[in-house]
Amino acid sequence: MSTAGIRSFARSFGMKIEKPVRTHLVNVYACLTLSMVAAAVGAYIHVFTNFLSAGIITALGATGLLLALMYTQDNGKNHTLRISYLVGFAFFTGLGIGPILEYVIHVDPSIIPTAFLASTLVFTSFSLSAIFANRGKWLYLGGTLMSLLSVLMVMSLANLFLGSDLIFKSYLYLGLALMSGFVLYDTQLIMEKRRAGDKDFIAHSVDLFVDFIGIFRRLLIILAQKEQGSKKRKD
Repeated sequence: MSTAGIRSFARSFGMKIEKPVRTHLVNVYACLTLSMVAAAVGAYIHVFTNFLSAGIITALGATGLLLALMYTQDNGKNHTLRISYLVGFAFFTGLGIGPILEYVIHVDPSIIPTAFLASTLVFTSFSLSAIFANRGKWLYLGGTLMSLLSVLMVMSLANLFLGSDLIFKSYLYLGLALMSGFVLYDTQLIMEKRRAGDKDFIAHSVDLFVDFIGIFRRLLIILAQKEQGSKKRKD
């Protein structure tokens, strides 16, 4: 993007979004970036060291830290404590992605940066669409997204017994569309919460972090399956 383009974008952002919401979004995305770094460290530790690995204990750790964050109300003085909960949650979430990364590395290591860049592009595009859309335009998606989430849960449970490749692929692609929709919905919901006086940017960043990880996981598996299929056809 050219300098003129950046200036034009900044002016549009300033005119479209009121200052308190702009400041809030900056804080939310700063926490999101911190979470992504912590998750990357966790994933690295699982894949390349013997220090920690994904398992039931790490899953419980992630759940416990998330609950600690949600039940520790923001009082304006405990940001350090709550950010430590956020970083811990993200770190254990990264550990949890480790087994998928090992599988992808076995198929083709280049899939990982490709999936990450694609996830970043999808996330950024949908985030900007939500930020610059008319106020509340995407909030109507809430009911539809929750219904689709229920459908995904049923599909996942059913496939434990059926073991259908078609159901699994449908689950992946529907899940990818669902998480992309949640980026639209959650971004606008965060903006509306701030307008209503909710300044908890740390908790708000969790929603977007979960959305991004959901997109990244699914793209990793989709790209790995495509690569495996391509190799089988060549053989």
